Amino acid sequence: MKQLDEFEVEFIEYTGLAMQADGLPKIAGRIFGLLIISDDLLSFSSIAETLQVSRGSVSTNTRLLESLGIARRVSLMGERQDYFRLPDNPYSSLIEGFAGRTRNYLRALDKTLNKAPEDSFAWKRLKNHKTFYETAQSNSELLIKELKEIL
Repeated sequence: MKQLDEFEVEFIEYTGLAMQADGLPKIAGRIFGLLIISDDLLSFSSIAETLQVSRGSVSTNTRLLESLGIARRVSLMGERQDYFRLPDNPYSSLIEGFAGRTRNYLRALDKTLNKAPEDSFAWKRLKNHKTFYETAQSNSELLIKELKEIL
């Protein structure tokens, strides 16, 4: 992989910090940032070397990014190692993951609401909490549709 320009290094670091602020490992964010700016397939080795991290860290965090739908593993015939690239539309994949988790949470929240007395303080708070997640869910669906249309 070519030497990174200063703006690329800054972007990779900003992406790492942003994803860390969202509760993900900083290295996962750094790998995601690297995938965003790379026009080539990236091997484990090139990711580790470029970011100056261990291959084990690359392995752990690329699996995480794959599970989020924002990294794609690619095998090349005759090659022993895997390569990674950014999927065609990783941004809708991120929101789809959030939307799926939100749907599951809303089902669990409904079970709790059905057991709570409707005149209780907890029920009122749970109802507001549910409204928040229902709004997030419906807006996520709209965002997914829009992202698929424009990207």
